[in-house]
Amino acid sequence: MSNKDKLAFGKSNYVIMVAGIATLLIGFVIMSLDTEPYGFGFLGLTLGPIVVMAGFVIEFFAIFHKPKRQQD
Repeated sequence: MSNKDKLAFGKSNYVIMVAGIATLLIGFVIMSLDTEPYGFGFLGLTLGPIVVMAGFVIEFFAIFHKPKRQQD
């Protein structure tokens, strides 16, 4: 058994995880860009949280995605 077989996730899982983390960061940046007091504008209350939730969904998918194993 090689080191590659001992990893918990495959390469595709890690790529999806990085995409999810990037989506989360973008969502938090969107929320911080809101110019309304206390973040009560459209960006802080609607768009940003939707993007953050999408990031969490992507992370959930990355964890449960079963990579295809290559047979050598």
